[in-house]
Formats: sequence, structure tokens, C-alpha cells
Amino acid sequence: MVAVSTQLARRRLPGPTLTFALAGLLLAAAGLSLTSGAAGLGAGDLLALLWGDGLGPRDRVVLLDIRLPRLALGMAVGAALAVSGVLLQGLFRNPLADPGIVGVSAGSGLGAVTAIVLGGLLPATLTTSIGPALVPLAAGLGGWGTTLLLYRVATSGRQTDVALMLLAGIALAALAGAATGVLTYLADDRQLRDLTYWSMGSLAGATWSKLATALPLMALALVGAPRLARGLNALALGEAQAAHMGTDVQRLKRLTILLAAAATGAAVAVSGGIGFIGIVVPHILRQAQGPDHRQLIPNAALLGAALLVLADLVARIIVSPAELPIGILTALIGAPVFLWMLLQRGARGH
Repeated sequence: MVAVSTQLARRRLPGPTLTFALAGLLLAAAGLSLTSGAAGLGAGDLLALLWGDGLGPRDRVVLLDIRLPRLALGMAVGAALAVSGVLLQGLFRNPLADPGIVGVSAGSGLGAVTAIVLGGLLPATLTTSIGPALVPLAAGLGGWGTTLLLYRVATSGRQTDVALMLLAGIALAALAGAATGVLTYLADDRQLRDLTYWSMGSLAGATWSKLATALPLMALALVGAPRLARGLNALALGEAQAAHMGTDVQRLKRLTILLAAAATGAAVAVSGGIGFIGIVVPHILRQAQGPDHRQLIPNAALLGAALLVLADLVARIIVSPAELPIGILTALIGAPVFLWMLLQRGARGH
């Protein structure tokens, strides 16, 4: 493990420097998000609130009940998607794996759509006890089941076939999409409106209660993921070598799948279809600092949060006073980056 850590350290930039830079980027993005928008509130109003000066009822509602929960939700979702991408890429030992590419997001979406359309068929006592947490929990179960099935299909003799993994992910995503289509066909008008807007991805309608329903699952992944960093570093050498170095490989697989699915499911449930954060963010950081998961995981959380907050800001102002679904924006940016990554790998003969 010492040799592995030394080799990884040679490739990365100074960890504290990069972490502080990303924290500064996130802070700047948060400030812009809170002070930009159609309501006409600016930095002065934010400073007035921070200093305890009086703000009008309208201004307080805009800042505290609209922009602040939206900012908090964007940070949580961005961090969760980015960390999920890091975990799945480390598990499959492939930088092109992410919750969207391998079908986990589709499985989470199927779970969320099932809860939206068929949740009324559950016993009243169950829905009352679960309340608003039903959709995030269903999305987490859908993502976990999809990830587990994908790993079982793509793994044989303790070796993961990357090509088979990607093909199986496409097949599972198509299957989940077909099932989602059936549920959409069965939905009523109100459910259809919810599903249409949800499928395009957005942070609009963010509330403190919505954040509270999804935050526990995302926080579980964000807190638990760093504990898997050393095991994922060892796994990069191969499962047999990782086992010889003292890593419980099977336990590592289970925990990685559970955390990635929980984070992705909760994020998809509250924000809808927001893609490419989980593949672009880890790729950028690996180019900047190397593959050491001890730095990669926390920095991915910071960069993912900052990028999604900035994307949400652009989505709010680019067609103001209307709002562009954030999932469309991330796809427009992330898809070309993903294609460029594929071309780079092809040029290197991978």
C-alpha cells in the first residue's frame, strides 16, 4: 500500500491547494447563485441579510425560501452525482463509467416514476409513515437494483468485462426506459405534468422539506465514500492484488454499489434527469491530480457541487424570465466532453 500511495502521489497536484481552489470556486458560485435572478436582489441585499439588517418580507422570502434551498439542493445533488461517478469508475476500473452511462440513473428514474404513478396503491398507513421520502427511497432501490444486476452480468471469475459492462448498461437503461414509458402511459394528467418536468431535470421548486427527504441518502454516500478510498486505490491494481494487500474485495464491492446507488437515487428523485456530472467531474480531476481516491473523492464533491450550481445559474438566466431545464444544459455541455474522452482513448489505442 505504501508503494501504491507513493506512485499515486507523484501524479497529483498538492492536495490542499486544489481543495482550497475548488472550495473558493464553490463559494463564488454560491454567491452568484444567491445574488442573480429575475427578482432583482443583489449582493447588497445578501450582505444586509448577513449583517442582520432589515429586509422586506418579499426579499426575505426570495432569499431564504427560494434561492437558498435551491442552492443547497444544487450543491447536494452535484456532489452526490460526482462522487457516485468516482465510486463506479473505481469499482469498474474504467474512467468512462458513470451512473448515466451504465444505466443506474435510468434504474433510479424507474424507481421514482413507479413511486409517483403507483404510490397511491400502497397502504395508507405506509404512505403516511414514509411521507415525502417515498420517491427518494424508491429511486434509491431502483438504482441499487440496477447496479447490482449490472455488476453480476459484467463480472465473471472475479474479472469485470468493461465492454460487457457498457453493453449491459445500455440494455438495462433501455429496459428501464421501456418500463418508464409504460408507467407514463398509465399516468393521469397531473402525474404526466410532474413526470415531464421531472424527466428534463431541474432544481426549480426546491424546498427545505424536499431537501430533507433526500439529504440523508446523499449525506450517507458523501460521508461513507472517503472511507472506501484506500480500498479503491488497491482495487486499481486488480482484485487479486487488492485481496493480497488486505482489502476485503467483496465487502468493498457491496459498499461501493450501495453508496453509489443511494446517492444517485436520491439525486435523481429530487432533481430529475441531470446527466454527465458523474463522468465529466472525475475525468477533469484525474487529469489535474491523478487517480488517488483519497483526494479524488472530496475534490469531486466540491467540483460537482460548484459545476451544478453554475449550470443552474445559467439555466435560470439564459432564457430569463423563463427557465431552461438544467438537464438539457448539462447534456449540451457534457455530451461533447464525453465524445472527446472517447476520441482521446481511441487515439491512445485503448
